[in-house]
Amino acid sequence: MPAATHELTLPGPMLHRGFWLYVWRVEAPGGEYLYVGRTGDSSSPNATPPYQRMGQHLGHRPNQNALRTHLEKRGVQPEHCTKFHLIAHGPLFQEAEDMDAHRAPRDIVAAMERALAEELTDAGYEVMNRVNSNQPLDHALLATVRDAFAAHFPRLKDQKTLP
Repeated sequence: MPAATHELTLPGPMLHRGFWLYVWRVEAPGGEYLYVGRTGDSSSPNATPPYQRMGQHLGHRPNQNALRTHLEKRGVQPEHCTKFHLIAHGPLFQEAEDMDAHRAPRDIVAAMERALAEELTDAGYEVMNRVNSNQPLDHALLATVRDAFAAHFPRLKDQKTLP
């Protein structure tokens, strides 16, 4: 590939640590793919900002590069994609000081991650990943999250999660 100049603009608020939900929209040869994720680790009280996940998702470390892995399973090389859009909403909760304080917001956001992935799929978007969570869903908070993401994914406006 010949040398080229590219630009990446990062909003300052995306540097805040805490619990975020995000959707990657990938413009790839042959179509558009979505990947739904969250910040707020399950194994530690860390809740990194979404910009930190950008490089990890597209890197080569097997335990961190879920977006790359999902694309490659579809025969798509990330380097051949046209654009990567990261749409992040948060922080929904601040980062906790210890694991005990971390668990409740982590579980709330995990349930919303699952619901958002399911609603995007139900709305006809191609979501590459399946999110597993059996945590109870905060329907009021999900409504605000859905509205935030509907600005970027208009078919979400018609989705309603059942209580």
